[in-house]
Amino acid sequence: MLVASPSGASAIMGKEFPSKFTHYGLRRKHNFRVWACEFPAFLPKEVENIKDQFARNLASRIDRLPVPLSLTKNHIMSSCVKPKTLSKTSPLVLLHGFDRSGSISSVWPFQDIDDIFFVSTVYHFLLLSSLLEWRYVLPLLEEAGLETWAFDILGWGFSDLENLPPCNVASKRDHLYQFWNSYIRRPVTLVGPSLGAAVAIDFVVNYPQAVDKLIFIDASVYAEGTGNLAKLPKLMAYAGVYLLKSIPLRLYATSLAFNRLSWNTCVDWTNIGRLHCLLPWWEDATVDFMISGGYNVSSYVQHVKQKALVIWGENDQIIDSKLSVRLQCELPNAIIRQVPDCGHIPHVEKPAAVSKLITDFVQVDGQVDIPAGLTCLKKV
Repeated sequence: MLVASPSGASAIMGKEFPSKFTHYGLRRKHNFRVWACEFPAFLPKEVENIKDQFARNLASRIDRLPVPLSLTKNHIMSSCVKPKTLSKTSPLVLLHGFDRSGSISSVWPFQDIDDIFFVSTVYHFLLLSSLLEWRYVLPLLEEAGLETWAFDILGWGFSDLENLPPCNVASKRDHLYQFWNSYIRRPVTLVGPSLGAAVAIDFVVNYPQAVDKLIFIDASVYAEGTGNLAKLPKLMAYAGVYLLKSIPLRLYATSLAFNRLSWNTCVDWTNIGRLHCLLPWWEDATVDFMISGGYNVSSYVQHVKQKALVIWGENDQIIDSKLSVRLQCELPNAIIRQVPDCGHIPHVEKPAAVSKLITDFVQVDGQVDIPAGLTCLKKV
């Protein structure tokens, strides 16, 4: 196993960023502009309470684009961050995570209390997320000249789901394909962190022509769907999902995902992670996915033919590190890189190291033709 040394990224951000979780190291080495943000009106008003300037900057860039769903014959105004420019390298599409978090059961403080009927629900969805988890890496990828999209998976993030479509695996796959077909239309490098890796694998085996390369970050691809959660009565499912918005539980999940997080940063990152949960349709979308059975892609891994990069945080407390080696061995054409002194979400905790790994991987034999007619990509 090769290790991605932080020293290779120190020229970008500074040796220790963000191990001390300050934001000044990032600005010190880069020409990032910081400005007063005007947020899209569709974001929850609580976005104003976020202190992390990089999250605020990325939130101000979130747009909604119409995406047709072939399964339901309607359009979804889908949330994403568009790239600032086109490039001749394979476009990056950054998915987000929504982790199964099964290993949290080993440290969950109430595991012996039998009368909490939705404990297993909590395990499954503790780290539901949105494109805002790319707040540190996306500016670095853009600075490296890469065409970078950040995309919210159907059912989470900030898309308009007032007329809620099905949020099962087939709908999520169709939504991602229709987005790609409407706005990108050339092979991409698909980046899937945590259970976003399962989304990527499900997508590539169904639409191999749309994917040039794959990058997995602390991937959760061996979970057997939502398991018994699919059998929960709806009332119990809603009770469990409602709990997932609670600040104490989210604080707990955030503290597990990162190493040595200060209290103030933990609170702010918790608010960032739960922001999309405040949209009125979030509970319905999450319950719909839960009872649909979820992702079960372990048998697909060996059928992925594209080149793949497996990135793993050395100190991941959410998913067993042995699964990273298993994934690299089962993928026909994959390499693995470990990020030292890092937890479950390296692209937040060690953005310099992760952005360097992504950039190096994409830029090797990564040129593709840009199709005519892609006029939606004006500078933002």
